[in-house]
Amino acid sequence: MTQEELTAWALRNGWRVIAGCPSLVKPGRPKDAIMRLSFKITVVSLEVRKATKWEKVASAKYEDVTPDEEGERLLGLGFEKVPSISMLMRENRDAQVFSKFGK
Repeated sequence: MTQEELTAWALRNGWRVIAGCPSLVKPGRPKDAIMRLSFKITVVSLEVRKATKWEKVASAKYEDVTPDEEGERLLGLGFEKVPSISMLMRENRDAQVFSKFGK
């Protein structure tokens, strides 16, 4: 996958761009990113916010990252190291969908 494909995948799956990085936020605190995809020239990193510092969970070359069969998770980027990521993505996606109803 390329950086553009990863960004498009993230936006389709509940992530939002905060400070230039696709990010997931805490439920109820939509301005506080707690997980992000950080793009470098040859690799993408999955990072988690610990207190005030970003900690890299995993990183992989772009070509080593692929979506799973359902297209909901990425393989090769360490998502399995963050057990709550599926739930967090679902909560972020739901929050985006329901925020459109309030407008």
